[in-house]
Amino acid sequence: MTRSGRTYAKGMAAGRAIVLAEPLSLWGGVDVTTGTIIDHSHPDLGKSIAGRILVMPGAKGSSSSSAILAEAIRRGTAPLGIVLGTPDPILVVGAIVAGSLYGLECPIVVCAIDGIASGNEISIVAERGAAQIEVRMG
Repeated sequence: MTRSGRTYAKGMAAGRAIVLAEPLSLWGGVDVTTGTIIDHSHPDLGKSIAGRILVMPGAKGSSSSSAILAEAIRRGTAPLGIVLGTPDPILVVGAIVAGSLYGLECPIVVCAIDGIASGNEISIVAERGAAQIEVRMG
């Protein structure tokens, strides 16, 4: 299935989805050295977002999440791309900073996320304004 979305951070990415049922704050919620979810109140505690396409309804939490995302991108422990149900400017700042400082992309797009499951293969092409999200059963 192909979905159209809105680009918030440009780039291209492809990989397996990890779908979170609840929003996640990267600050205090993810170990930047491994990409593992460490928030003990999150239902996906212990799962890794590293090298995956992170899909979640939205993000939550501290403005420091932008710094965590930028550092995770630099370290190679970040998601390859992020698909959100609702926009989150804090994550966008982290992706833009990583692009500017390190020349590394983590596209962030917003689209309908219903029907996307963990393990699906997702390709993101996020250009200025518009994004195409291809979802294949995994």
